[in-house]
Amino acid sequence: MRFARFVLEETIAYGVLNGPLDGTVGDVGSDVAAEHTVTVIDGHPFGPHELTSVTVPMVDVRLLPPVLPTKIVGIGKNYADHAKEMDSEPPATPVMFLKPSTAVVGPRDPISLPAMSTQVEFEGELAIVIGRLAKDLTPERVDDAVLGYTCANDVTARDLQQVDGQWVRAKGFDSFCPLGPWISTDIDPENLTLQTTVNAEVRQSSSTAQMVHAARDLVAFVSSVMTLVPGDVILTGTPAGVGPLRRGDEVAVEIEGIGRLTNSVV
Repeated sequence: MRFARFVLEETIAYGVLNGPLDGTVGDVGSDVAAEHTVTVIDGHPFGPHELTSVTVPMVDVRLLPPVLPTKIVGIGKNYADHAKEMDSEPPATPVMFLKPSTAVVGPRDPISLPAMSTQVEFEGELAIVIGRLAKDLTPERVDDAVLGYTCANDVTARDLQQVDGQWVRAKGFDSFCPLGPWISTDIDPENLTLQTTVNAEVRQSSSTAQMVHAARDLVAFVSSVMTLVPGDVILTGTPAGVGPLRRGDEVAVEIEGIGRLTNSVV
């Protein structure tokens, strides 16, 4: 199942995406097929809900970020090849950082380059969306606490990250956490292809199987540190190939079984 959050006739709603489940569907404005529709649900995915009789074409809605998290927990250097390109080693224990909720934008929303940075970079990532209150999970219990998965771009002001020696400013600007295009609930996160393109040129191509710490282990680890609440998001790290974003670029993160998250750069 794929849950989308969207605006329909000036009303914000959640719905279930209908259409081919081959994982290749992109986002509104690119290659959503004519047969893709969305059925509005009564309620929301994090609580009781049921399908309504209202079904509309996807091309008639404006997608929003699929979730508005209370917190976004990022994981640094979780692919060995990315750690290498950053001149470091993969950490034995997951390295966590936080991004503010105000960094979240949705599909087709712009990424704004801050005036104080001259080196803003993309980082395509798998994002985990928490579905229920969770603390001190074991990896075997993680699936019960996860609603599903979406695409993310952990946009980073690399020059500020290097200057500050910590990551709050570099990763915390408004629009520095695109999420979407929807939440996929019926996928296994452990071996999904991930690709990031800039202006249709492939910059990152990898698989979640290459993570140093697997997705379920990350959820268990984070929950041992802090309570996770419905809607919280965990970013699972990025593979090698990160690079700069310039004004006018179009960056897309595509993950098998989910879809494509596309954003412009302004």
